[in-house]
Amino acid sequence: EVLLPFSRSSAYDVAVAVGDHRFLRIQCKCGHVRDGCVVFNTAGTDHGSGPRDYQGRADLFGVRCPELGRTFLVPVAIAPRSSMGLRVKSPKNGQRSRVHFAADYEIALWTVDRLRGVVRSSSSLHLDGEPA
Repeated sequence: EVLLPFSRSSAYDVAVAVGDHRFLRIQCKCGHVRDGCVVFNTAGTDHGSGPRDYQGRADLFGVRCPELGRTFLVPVAIAPRSSMGLRVKSPKNGQRSRVHFAADYEIALWTVDRLRGVVRSSSSLHLDGEPA
């Protein structure tokens, strides 16, 4: 099941059922390739109060990169507060720690069990709209 928010002011664009009447809230973003990374914004603008992150208001970012023709799912909990990069090319210095590789977040890799893991570690919604 997929649910759409009732109002435009919701912090997520769709909610996806993952069983036990629980839903993951997904904020859709567009990513662009820059310096070997798919870069996307992890904050929205609340006109009047400035940038606002999605911590506690969404569970995943659904990131579509038209340049690559690929889509990624990224947990909000691991995202920095303003923007994030998913590496499509290895760093020139060979660094691997604290690097998020795009291939690890490909939408095809997300199994129901992996999605349920996000439910366990987030404030996902219960069917009645209350935090689970």
